[in-house]
Amino acid sequence: MSSRPLIGVTGPDRGGLAAWMASWFAVRRAGGRAVRITPRRPRAELKLDGLIIGGGADVDPVLYGAHRHTLLEDYEAAEPRLGQRLLGLLVYPLLWALRRTLLTHAPEGDADRDRLEQALIRDALDRDLPLLGICRGMQLMNVVCGGSLHQGLEGFHEEHPQIRSVLPRKTVALAPDSVLRQILGCERCPVNALHDQGVDRLGEGLRVVAREANGVIQAVEHTERRYAIGVQWHPEYLPQKRSQQALFRALVDAAHQKCEV
Repeated sequence: MSSRPLIGVTGPDRGGLAAWMASWFAVRRAGGRAVRITPRRPRAELKLDGLIIGGGADVDPVLYGAHRHTLLEDYEAAEPRLGQRLLGLLVYPLLWALRRTLLTHAPEGDADRDRLEQALIRDALDRDLPLLGICRGMQLMNVVCGGSLHQGLEGFHEEHPQIRSVLPRKTVALAPDSVLRQILGCERCPVNALHDQGVDRLGEGLRVVAREANGVIQAVEHTERRYAIGVQWHPEYLPQKRSQQALFRALVDAAHQKCEV
């Protein structure tokens, strides 16, 4: 029998391959075994030692008592310049293919995944199972705990230029007395940014432990659980950063301790 704790990593039925491979590698480096969980393969028969709720589709606003809207209701898009239009014609087909085959992004939502991950989060919190929420995962953790989301951060704050990159181009400030700061080992940490939404009303039992300069919440942790952390960024895409790998190592260590109880 393997001594490596078994860590479930959630994702969509279609797409999400890049996130899964990056998470598998991060968990493996940290000393764990990763298993992929999707709506069609919920793996209910497995006894997990830890759980990662991955990024992806927007959380259905119905789950926090809101209705779906788009920024087109309130904003008008600027007319792109000729050079931007030409570049879009060249790059868009490649980006579309990449997202369809590797990445996870579906603004229209994924109801089956919402239901599965809600149940998994509730079970993890009930059993004090080590839990890491990434991007959408953090947002859904907040919703499960009774919080709500900003459906479009463009309507909440201004950022020029708007950063959306797998590279660590954004800086977040960490709460000095937080578990997350102890894990990452830094007061201000560079992170990446691939999100469109963010936490609005904070869920019960959660505390904010990281923000960016404009006030957007970048990380939360549960005050009554050993390891239940949500981050808005994607640590799985930063394998070169020891601080980000430490998130997975801490998760696996907590899972290992859970195994021994």
